[in-house]
Amino acid sequence: MKISVVIITFNEEQNIRQCLESVQAVADEIVVVDSFSTDKTEAICREFNIRFIQNPFKGHIEQKNFAASQAVHDHVLSLDADERLSDTLRDNILDIKKNGKADGYAFNRLNNYCGTFIYHGAWYPDRKLRLWDKRKGQWGGVNPHDQVIMKPGASTLFVKGNLLHYTYRSPAEHIQQMNKFSDIAAREAFRKGKRTYTVLHLVLYPVFTFFKSYFLKLGFLDGYYGYVVATHAAYYRFLKYFKLRSLWTQAQSSKG
Repeated sequence: MKISVVIITFNEEQNIRQCLESVQAVADEIVVVDSFSTDKTEAICREFNIRFIQNPFKGHIEQKNFAASQAVHDHVLSLDADERLSDTLRDNILDIKKNGKADGYAFNRLNNYCGTFIYHGAWYPDRKLRLWDKRKGQWGGVNPHDQVIMKPGASTLFVKGNLLHYTYRSPAEHIQQMNKFSDIAAREAFRKGKRTYTVLHLVLYPVFTFFKSYFLKLGFLDGYYGYVVATHAAYYRFLKYFKLRSLWTQAQSSKG
């Protein structure tokens, strides 16, 4: 099996070097699809033996499918620039290259928040299917929460080893990203005709999100940052529904 590693980027000078270094042993080809970065992302990428392609960003799903389409090999390993292979995962992917028989492979993603790995709550095990035969599946889901969807009948296996995800370096960075992603999620929900109801979506869902992450999924075992992650998850859900409600209100006002 030969593997094309595909990565999408935009202003990832702080992450891309470590990402590229982590996949060197498993990659038969590396394709970076960049949406016209203005920092040193391209210069860092050019230090490696890769194909660097620039393409306008139309959405996470669209960009990742475009990146996969640029791969020479049928088997694709898709990473975000802030992700890296752990040593165990790298070794197991090398074994798959020799003995793999499935159409797709999933593994756990271990998230690092402000320098601390989060082992509980809604963030772990954050299982992702990221290695697959592109003839048997493609990116789908709802932006910005994309996922690889395999065709009916395709076989998948779970692989041991963590995909290391270096999420946010500061709470301020997290809040900024939540605001951005909740905008995208609200617009996508509005485009699909989904509505929001005040008490259920704006009050009960965020409360349950916190309760599930912090208590049911043992987020409290991660200490202070376990509480922060659970709180932010609840706030993100509130933002999404609040913005969706605002979009419907604006649409009704424009009709009137």
